[in-house]
Amino acid sequence: MVDAVLAEMSKNFDGLYSQVGRPSIAPERLLRALLLQVFYSVRSERLLMEQLNYNLLFRWFVGLEIDDAVWNHAVFSKNRDRLLNQDLAQKFFAHVKEQAAGLMSDEHFTVDGTLIEAWAGQKSFRRKDEGGPGGGGDFHGEPRSNQTHASSTDPEARLYKKSAGQEAKLSYLGHTLVENRNGLIAAAMTTQADGTAERDAALLMLHEWSRTRSGRITTGADKAYDASDFVSTVRELGVTPHVARRQNGAIDERTSRHPGYAISLNKRWLVEKPFGWLKQIGPLKKVKLRGLAKVDWLFVFSCAAFNLIRIPKLRAQSA
Repeated sequence: MVDAVLAEMSKNFDGLYSQVGRPSIAPERLLRALLLQVFYSVRSERLLMEQLNYNLLFRWFVGLEIDDAVWNHAVFSKNRDRLLNQDLAQKFFAHVKEQAAGLMSDEHFTVDGTLIEAWAGQKSFRRKDEGGPGGGGDFHGEPRSNQTHASSTDPEARLYKKSAGQEAKLSYLGHTLVENRNGLIAAAMTTQADGTAERDAALLMLHEWSRTRSGRITTGADKAYDASDFVSTVRELGVTPHVARRQNGAIDERTSRHPGYAISLNKRWLVEKPFGWLKQIGPLKKVKLRGLAKVDWLFVFSCAAFNLIRIPKLRAQSA
């Protein structure tokens, strides 16, 4: 499957090669090596290069001969940052989805977001008007907010907690749109963490998906999405919101009385499976990249890796 995806992306890679200077690591090999890092929970590029040095299975998948020299981990990381961007990750994700033809529903979806802990400590969260590196050690009793403070390590991370009673952490939010037939990821993106980011990201993903269809689609979601502005906008997009109801919410009997509403709520657990895999097996429990662009690239790429794991199993079951 990876061979087919990379063959389709060959023209995209042509523009990444330079005609002068020393040859860099081929983007195809970079992507293959990064897939192995996600599949096998390799926590750093240094350990990935170490495994490539002696693991014949890894060498075969990446395309290295048995006596080829393995890249230096710093060179590998620099090439990754330079060549692999958000646009390339989305194209890779889209080509992986094409491999799932016949396995994905194009009518019924579930949307949700998950917290991605940033690679920044609490002591780096300092006042924006503070000069110099000091002053971030003792913050007990000091009121802190994203309006007055920012992380000196990762300025784009935001202090956020997903629910009441939890510890607020410097984080990003990863969002997925999952189809309800087999739980494959249909769309993915990352945003800064704030109170409306989940609904805003859901609207963007549903808008992109609804543009390709003439009929109505449905989307399930938890109670956090039961807001009047979200529900009305989703309906304008031609999407039926099968959102879990909360007291005095925007979902009424017009929607909840239909049998499809109960089915969508029953399928809502499917959106949690990718999040569990991305954090337990994948690299997103605490992301090791800084900046929204890099975190978004890693999240979308890891979602494509999740689909790559699921699609062969689903093909075997259907056969």
